[in-house]
Amino acid sequence: MRAIFRLFRRWRHQRVFNKVKPGDGHALKSYRLKDLFTRSLFYTKLREDDDVVHTYAVNVNYFSEASTTELYRDDKHYATSELPAAFPVPGGVIEVATSTYGLKRMHYVANDDQEYPLYPDRKSTEGLRMRLDTRFPRASSAIGVTAIVMLLVSLMLGLPQLAAIISQIPFFADNFGSFDSPLVLPDWMNVPLLIVGTLSAIERALMLRNHWLIDMETAWWDE
Repeated sequence: MRAIFRLFRRWRHQRVFNKVKPGDGHALKSYRLKDLFTRSLFYTKLREDDDVVHTYAVNVNYFSEASTTELYRDDKHYATSELPAAFPVPGGVIEVATSTYGLKRMHYVANDDQEYPLYPDRKSTEGLRMRLDTRFPRASSAIGVTAIVMLLVSLMLGLPQLAAIISQIPFFADNFGSFDSPLVLPDWMNVPLLIVGTLSAIERALMLRNHWLIDMETAWWDE
């Protein structure tokens, strides 16, 4: 099974590699306060064949016209790719993927299939969240547990209502019949539920934590 998974990952990487374009060498812009809600910046250090350690940085701008991410090597633009992306680098691949609520993958995958998350810029939203996790682990753990509970509640209360709405679409109604949700909440409850679920999903994205079941309801409209 592990060998099959490895072959599948390599096949997927080969497909994504076709989207990688060489960079133009422009300098990496430093992270600023105005970038907190529009940009993510992560780093990793890799030793190359010349036995010199080089710094690789991945920049994601959430409001760019094209859904792309950029790779920098020692602060110089090295490559760009459409998302989701897989950049071939010494000893492995850097995988980058986003969701509606932020990042869901920012990892270096070595050739032996070991995975290592990149570390965020200290000034970024992700960096501030991880510093909170380091300095106040109990408070950070409580925030994380609360986010999971809120997402599960959102899933249990929202999914039946969503299924009922979808079942009213003529194609589904004609082929599978309609479905009546056993629980129908008023708008004044659904709106706060959506807001809380969204904030919880953002919190999980800041910590690069994603699970298909827990995030099912909030990830419904993800690409």
